[in-house]
Amino acid sequence: MIDDRDTGLSLRPRFDAAGLLTAVVQDAATREVLMVAHMDAEALRLTRETGAAHFWSRSRQRIWKKGESSGNVLHVEELRIDCDQDAVLVLARPAGPACHTGARSCFYRVIADDVLVPAG
Repeated sequence: MIDDRDTGLSLRPRFDAAGLLTAVVQDAATREVLMVAHMDAEALRLTRETGAAHFWSRSRQRIWKKGESSGNVLHVEELRIDCDQDAVLVLARPAGPACHTGARSCFYRVIADDVLVPAG
């Protein structure tokens, strides 16, 4: 069933039971998917106010600014929300690798049978 949240123009994020939205980050220039993370209401607010991507770390149980220790900040150019407002698309200019491993994208491996192969 479609409601005003699905088709209207009011921002009303639908956070899950843990208070989170899924956040997909794409390079604003190339549209390459760089990473997937989560945002709570505070991380979304900080991202909108500062122009730097902030997320909720489920492992650390706290908000973190991407690049706070590495310097690899994600400079947000645009935020989009999906139709039922439970996921955010972050279009950003990365200031370095997006992945904590040092890879440009967190999606640097291909599943091939039961092994992982570096993406080409």
